[in-house]
Amino acid sequence: MGLISIERAFELAEKLRGEGKKIVLANGVFDLLHRGHILYLQEAKALGDVLFVAVNSDLSTRKLKGEGRPILPQEERAFIVASLSPVDYVFVFEEEDVREIIRRMRPHFHAKGGDYTPETVPEREVAQQVGTITVITGGAKISSTTDIIGKILERFCR
Repeated sequence: MGLISIERAFELAEKLRGEGKKIVLANGVFDLLHRGHILYLQEAKALGDVLFVAVNSDLSTRKLKGEGRPILPQEERAFIVASLSPVDYVFVFEEEDVREIIRRMRPHFHAKGGDYTPETVPEREVAQQVGTITVITGGAKISSTTDIIGKILERFCR
């Protein structure tokens, strides 16, 4: 299982890059895991040799998604993501986006899900500055945690 600290992630990325490995960074909340998350991570892993996944902390998730989120605490979300076969390393981060992580890690690729276009990725400019290629993976957005929560509330809280 690859749960590590953010500092360890930076150290490992540098070491692995020195060994000639292609580094991929993916990030997200991963609150209630669904098919879209799996496709996103599978395609992200296919871009390189080592997949690092940055999971939003509880605080940054609340800032991004609003009160009532996340459903699962950051430790559980990180544990679940780290258990997935495409994922090599997982760490939790506090910011709302991964600009600084990209700046420090300098991955070869930054994978974003199908709810983005190359033009709408918030980290795109920083990625370009450090030579990271931004790639949209996982295909068109087919479901979301927000949709799943809505269906649960509709069904059980009428």
